[in-house]
Amino acid sequence: MSSAAMQHRQFAEVVDFERRRDVRVITNIAGRYMLGSKRDDSGNRREFACRALNISSQGMLLAAPVSGGVGERVIAYFAQFGKLEGTIARLMERGFVMTISGTPAERARLAAKLAWLEDHKNHDIPDARQYQRIVPRRPYSTLTLVDGTTSTCLVIDMSISGVAVSADLLPPIGTPIAVGMVVGRVRRHFAEGFAIEFAETQDIETLPHRLIRL
Repeated sequence: MSSAAMQHRQFAEVVDFERRRDVRVITNIAGRYMLGSKRDDSGNRREFACRALNISSQGMLLAAPVSGGVGERVIAYFAQFGKLEGTIARLMERGFVMTISGTPAERARLAAKLAWLEDHKNHDIPDARQYQRIVPRRPYSTLTLVDGTTSTCLVIDMSISGVAVSADLLPPIGTPIAVGMVVGRVRRHFAEGFAIEFAETQDIETLPHRLIRL
């Protein structure tokens, strides 16, 4: 390869890297995260569900049920990106903006994934479960216990018989609880939250309106 051709190739690679480095993808990707200040009774970090609403190689905006303080460490996991670490840079009404730490090589790899995601975002394969469970576009709702205690939650997914949520509280199994206007009982705990079984089977057409309420 000639010197001129080599220089042209290097210039093209730099331009491509700069293009990918600045990519900010508007998305709605499900994941989970941990905060340094939120731990269970055993001292282990609690996990919460989240949605990455937009992301670049420098930082991302998370829809999240629980926030920490500015500067607090965050560890987030996404199937598409793997483990991402950083700190809370800014608090939002129902989430926060976090920085993404990493070496230049790690940022380049993330930027490449984002560029690929941006190029292929209109070619998603439909979820085979879409007729069984619904992932709401507006993921926030309110939990209400029988004593009147309320808490904001993030709705992970829902069906006509129940809903999976992530919140700062973790009621015991069997606890009566309302999500929005729908009443049920806590039936199962999992890493990021808990599942609620509705007292009555819901109508799929009206469920989002009754469930997603603040």
